[in-house]
Amino acid sequence: MKNLFLTNNFFIALIIIIVLFVLAYIFPAIMFVPQLLLFAFVCVFIADLILLFNVEKGITAKRNLSEKLSVGDENKIALKLKNFYKFPAKVEVIDEVPIQFQVRDTQFETTVQPLKESSINYTLRPVKRGNYIFNCINVFVTGKLQLAKRKFVFEANRAIPVYPSIIQMHKYELLAFVKQSPELGLKKLRRIGVSSEFEQIKEYAIGNDIRTINWKATARKNQLMVNQYEDEKSQHIYNFLDKGRLMRSPFNEMTLLDYAINTSLVMSNIIIKKQDKIGYLSFNHKVNNFIKPDNKPKQLKLILETLYKEETNFLESNFSKLYAFTRRNIKRRSLLMFYTNFSSLNSMKRQLPYLRLLNKQHLLVVIFFKNAELEHTALTKKAKTLEDIYLNTIAEKFGYEKRQIVKELNKNGIQTILTTPENLNINTINKYLELKGRGMI
Repeated sequence: MKNLFLTNNFFIALIIIIVLFVLAYIFPAIMFVPQLLLFAFVCVFIADLILLFNVEKGITAKRNLSEKLSVGDENKIALKLKNFYKFPAKVEVIDEVPIQFQVRDTQFETTVQPLKESSINYTLRPVKRGNYIFNCINVFVTGKLQLAKRKFVFEANRAIPVYPSIIQMHKYELLAFVKQSPELGLKKLRRIGVSSEFEQIKEYAIGNDIRTINWKATARKNQLMVNQYEDEKSQHIYNFLDKGRLMRSPFNEMTLLDYAINTSLVMSNIIIKKQDKIGYLSFNHKVNNFIKPDNKPKQLKLILETLYKEETNFLESNFSKLYAFTRRNIKRRSLLMFYTNFSSLNSMKRQLPYLRLLNKQHLLVVIFFKNAELEHTALTKKAKTLEDIYLNTIAEKFGYEKRQIVKELNKNGIQTILTTPENLNINTINKYLELKGRGMI
């Protein structure tokens, strides 16, 4: 019986019987006691084995999880157990999660009632995209008399891909279309002017812009009526993704590239829902991937599959090749959401001529990152040693340079977002809604 294991109770009982036999050797008059106990122990053990092994399918286990996991999020994993025994089964479950997680605590204990189901829930947070292999679910069932265990093994070698965050995509899709989401930082922006697309005439309500009052309709209805406009649709928007070496910088176990990839997916979904057309471009020393803008349902799947395969490297990003490619292939004025990073003001100034050329032909939004960990150190850690003073000075210098980069870009008429990685989604959505609301796209 290769699936048979002995419990601690078995060994404790066996030790007690051995001790009694030793005592009986010293005192022969009590020899019948250990012999009787040994006979009883063997009978009980056999009975426990019969209870455990007389049911072929004593218990089943199944792992329920999404077909695609989301990078950077807590993904829910559920282990579904069903007990076919006629007694409450005390089970120990060991789930062999993918090696990438380096997790050793996926061991659980529970009791499943006779002919009933039970579930064990836990979460996993992948920090890299790719293919993850879930190995066996090992279930150890303790017999009713608790002298033996029977092992069951289920679902070996199940491959699950880890994609850009689909969880965040659905989360921010909902928040971007509700009227107010102040708890997560999404802003409801006052529209400046109106777009050219007329939607309907409706009754005036408090808060409507009085400039939209339709006086002819008001005269006919004998009450205030206003024109309602809707956002222009089918505008061309691109996510530009810099895959150069600076995007390898880590934050909370993920690279800046992965944060940018997650936000690109979130934005692509929202833009399609807003009925604009979304395109995509990624580059490092050359342009790697280019997807023309569209708002058909298949466009989001195409972008998702492309983002899944994106990787950064140690090469410098070539902004001149990016500009040359954009000039040849993007003829219509578009909104360019450009995810990148700069190490210093001088490094940005080297790329500024190309950014100005892009902004001349399109509406460019440069999105780059604060060094959140350094800033946190500068704000919270009091300088007590020379090393602390040095670290705080460096943190202040980096923060100051980032702010100077924003000023320099704004001075050249370029829209900017300077953000921490964890606030990238919110700040990027707000900027898109702001530009759309102001009619700048």
